[in-house]
Amino acid sequence: MTRETSAATAADLDEAASPGGAPAAPDRDWWRGAVIYQIYPRSFGDSNGDGIGDLPGITRRLAHVASLGADAVWLSPFMRSPMKDFGYDISDYRDVDPIFGTLDDFDALVAEAHRLGLKVIIDQVLSHTSDQHPWFKESRASRNNPLADWYVWAEPREDGSPPNNWISVFGGSSWEWSSTRRQYYLHNFLTSQPDLNFHHPAVRAAILADVRFWLDRGVDGFRLDTVNFYLHDAALRDNPVLPENKRSEVMAPRNQPYNFQDHVYDKNRPELIAFLRDFRALLDEYPAATSVGEVGERIHGAELMGEYTSGGDKLHMAYAFDFLSGAMPDVEGVKRVVERVTLKGADGWPCWAFSNHDVERHATRWAAGRPDGAAILRLAASLLLSLRGSVCLYQGEELGLTEAEIAFEDIVDPPGLTYWPEVKTRDGCRTPMVWSAEAPGAGFTQGAVTWLPIPPEHRPLAVDRAEADPGSLLQFYRAMIALRKAEPALTRGAIRFLDAAEGVLVFEREAEGRRLLCAFNLQEAPASLDAAHLRRLAALPASPLAGTVEDGGRRLALPGHGSFIGTIET
Repeated sequence: MTRETSAATAADLDEAASPGGAPAAPDRDWWRGAVIYQIYPRSFGDSNGDGIGDLPGITRRLAHVASLGADAVWLSPFMRSPMKDFGYDISDYRDVDPIFGTLDDFDALVAEAHRLGLKVIIDQVLSHTSDQHPWFKESRASRNNPLADWYVWAEPREDGSPPNNWISVFGGSSWEWSSTRRQYYLHNFLTSQPDLNFHHPAVRAAILADVRFWLDRGVDGFRLDTVNFYLHDAALRDNPVLPENKRSEVMAPRNQPYNFQDHVYDKNRPELIAFLRDFRALLDEYPAATSVGEVGERIHGAELMGEYTSGGDKLHMAYAFDFLSGAMPDVEGVKRVVERVTLKGADGWPCWAFSNHDVERHATRWAAGRPDGAAILRLAASLLLSLRGSVCLYQGEELGLTEAEIAFEDIVDPPGLTYWPEVKTRDGCRTPMVWSAEAPGAGFTQGAVTWLPIPPEHRPLAVDRAEADPGSLLQFYRAMIALRKAEPALTRGAIRFLDAAEGVLVFEREAEGRRLLCAFNLQEAPASLDAAHLRRLAALPASPLAGTVEDGGRRLALPGHGSFIGTIET
């Protein structure tokens, strides 16, 4: 089935009648090539004026996501939590935190999303819980209660020090002492986020039961937080030292001890595959449920993406951090990442993103302060929406929102406080969405105070301004997503890289006998591509891209940071 249905008419896709009059079977592969819009609930829409976004506020704004042409929304955590890590420390997997609303509010959100033709994917934080979760409270109470082994407990060394050299992403040892049990417990993140023991069958069964709760409530899939952290080495072996030339600033700042180790024992364990198969088997019981795993790793991230999505019996999709930090990748950088994924899983399926709630926005990393910044953001959008795989767009990306500068007194992010001032807080990418340039709360809230300040430089980029400007980045995203959905080669087709002039990335996408040439000039100077070996090269009629075909189809001209997608015949 080709993906030509617009967001406005896709609501009835699953219920569409077949020629015989019976409801058509749901498309189990809807996620292949899907555009998934990430919503950070605290910052999307505030319905009650308390300055914190909530589920009714999201529901009210879903039409904006549908108007983009997105296929699904991904909701960052909204479950009950003490909010030590803003929802990534869950104390009840089956309830909505009162900050965000109620289960009835969630049901209303799902109903409205489905009415608009949007699937709903929710965050599942399974590697750890809050220390306020009833499971951990019981586990910590003694060494012989029914949940005693549901978390990772270990004896101290003879001198009382932690059992091994594992380091927390958020700084310090991964082990915290419990005077009650006189043992250490494992926490890969905050001390208030104890790691579950996935080696225990009862833990896996309980987790899957909680996942089923949300499937039965109508969700269409899950984004799995730090999926590669689920399993640890049962023997608790020390991680080896990582050579300095391989250290990468991804999960923690480059100069922090976390990056001094090769994390082969505290995460990335091969034992994880068995649980991923159990997880997939549960999802396969439902008509069209999907999964996208976050691989919290850069050194081995692309390979793990391929491994975790290969074979059709594990995750549907996965993403890592290769494009989520640093400068805009060059030609070889893009090729290398895509090929590394394919090496471990030729039949696997990546999910690409340039920005999210954990990293500096790419509008700042790649384009801020540059005279050609607007062209770079269009180049980034066209490249992201042309690669083989699915796509995650982070709220405000379609507006060109930049990373906000957060004063120390406004920082609320735990690692932001820990590493200040050497490292920027994650709060800079989590500020409230700007809907109205002139409204006191930028259309995000009717209240006087917001949980993070609204950057004044974001106001001119607000949705109402972008809607009124036919040349805005928002309109460009809409046109690119429409182009992508109209071309099966862009959503589900194969990819093949071609050689081209220096600084120009070129690949073919092909599906259903239709071949497309995709070209991206990653440099400031104009470039051209010799197309004499092709019988015909023609731009797509609805393309919003700046590249042009010249000399009767024998040459492709690309302005600086320009892109082109067109049909080819050999």
